[in-house]
Amino acid sequence: MVTTTPVGEGPTAPGARRVLSLPATAVRSVRKSAASTPGRLFLIGVSLVLLAVLTGAFGAIAMQQKQNTIDNLLSHREPVAAASQQIYRSLSDADATAASAFLSGGTMPTELRERYDLDIATAGANLAKASADVSGVPDAEEQVNVLSQQLPIYTGLVETARAYNRQGFPAGAAYLREASGLMRAELLPAAQRLYEIDFDRLSAEQDAASSVPWFSLALVLVLLGALLAAQRYLTRRTNRLLNVGLVVATGAVVVALIWGTVALLIESSRVSAGHDHGSEQVEVIVQARIVALKMRANETLTLVARGDGGDYEDEFRKLAEEISGNGDRNLLNQARGLAEDPETQNLIDAAQKNADDWLAAHKRVRELDDGGSYQEAVSLAISTAAKTSAATMFSQLDDNLMKALRNGRQHFAEETSAASNVMTGLAPGVAVLALVAAAGVTMGIRDRLQEYR
Repeated sequence: MVTTTPVGEGPTAPGARRVLSLPATAVRSVRKSAASTPGRLFLIGVSLVLLAVLTGAFGAIAMQQKQNTIDNLLSHREPVAAASQQIYRSLSDADATAASAFLSGGTMPTELRERYDLDIATAGANLAKASADVSGVPDAEEQVNVLSQQLPIYTGLVETARAYNRQGFPAGAAYLREASGLMRAELLPAAQRLYEIDFDRLSAEQDAASSVPWFSLALVLVLLGALLAAQRYLTRRTNRLLNVGLVVATGAVVVALIWGTVALLIESSRVSAGHDHGSEQVEVIVQARIVALKMRANETLTLVARGDGGDYEDEFRKLAEEISGNGDRNLLNQARGLAEDPETQNLIDAAQKNADDWLAAHKRVRELDDGGSYQEAVSLAISTAAKTSAATMFSQLDDNLMKALRNGRQHFAEETSAASNVMTGLAPGVAVLALVAAAGVTMGIRDRLQEYR
């Protein structure tokens, strides 16, 4: 009987056995090399070079990622958050403007028509900008879809209300209330949620930009410790106090450590300042502006309802607590506390006075309306010619909040740009210093090995 040996088994497969024995062979070779001083020096040199290259690679990547994050904050993330905020502002102002135009009666005044059209166009343009950044964020995609689908319906209802109003038909008021109801129930909540999502993403990137790259820092410290240990070993073995190559390598690592530490501390401080006195301040001002816009819409819709607007007035009074008084709920007080520069502080102070003046004008509007002087109440509410009208006071409040908001954005941009400048050159610098360290190790160990030949 003939016995066959399976392929890959028995004495006919020496190649397979050699492959399987490679790890054990490598370990034996390392042990054999480590048994002699030259062998140990060679292993130390190879290990230090690999560690230096690894440290440089991870460090450079970490620094470049941080630089990219900071640059993205400036060029993309903050502008998108601003666009989302502008969507809300434009839609809310469009709703209030439509109500003001309706109260004017007959043909819509040219000024109000142009303002309404500009608001709708601005909302559409910013919606297009914001929608380009929602991929992969389901919640944001949902809000964009709501805005895209409901905005044409809203504008259609407003146009119908205008048409009926021009003809003097009372159905115009019903269509306007339906349009405003759609704005409040669908459009504004979606716009506000979209802004919240974008602001959260902005804050998350700011946190990432100011975080410490612990892994890279640990690698640098390990490399530095290994270099010091290697020099101590060589000093004991060769009776030479210094090894030039290892001194050069250690110096390069120390320079990288100091440069990186100082740069990261300054960068983190700048990014944090941009958050606290820039984007965070902007967020509070935005919320104050949203409250004011809601109040303005309630003010005009109360008059449109003609005796049936109690709910609008109740909401106006509740919201008023968020932009007036000395309580903790006053958003303007919060914004004042976050403002650093005198110009922004003055703008917020002016906004607080505007809010108080507006509330006083609103009180007079309600007194006139409740007293039967409807036309006088409407005139005081929507006239932009009168210096003490509710419309004028609201406009001044909104203007000052907008200026303060721009200052906050500018402060964010300045601080974040400064953070980016601090990081300039750090990534390639870390890589170059790591290569210098690797070269120094190679030179230092090579010189010692030559003594054994």
